[in-house]
Amino acid sequence: MNTDKIYAEHLANEYAPKDDSKVIALRKLDARAKLPATIFTYTFGILSALITGIGMCLSMDVIGNSGTIMFVLGIVTGLIGLVGMGVNYPIYKKMLAKGKQKYAFEIMELAKEISEE
Repeated sequence: MNTDKIYAEHLANEYAPKDDSKVIALRKLDARAKLPATIFTYTFGILSALITGIGMCLSMDVIGNSGTIMFVLGIVTGLIGLVGMGVNYPIYKKMLAKGKQKYAFEIMELAKEISEE
């Protein structure tokens, strides 16, 4: 096995002009369809977790005055955060389906062109 030849071919392939611009365009369309849902999901999930943490801190007297009002406020705040975390995935699925529907025609046409070549 000639390793110099393999290395030379690998290097030549690296510098050769790329003909797979349609594949790159297909990947970009796929990312464009999925990115808004992903960004929203991470942001909303992080905020919901932080709200839950604030509620826990309030109810355990880590922050705020120790009293019944703060305890109840902490429980309510924590529940709001937990509800936010609970609805995060269904919202993600709906946003992802909407994004896929928006770009479905373009992706299908480009995929058909690539597969016919």
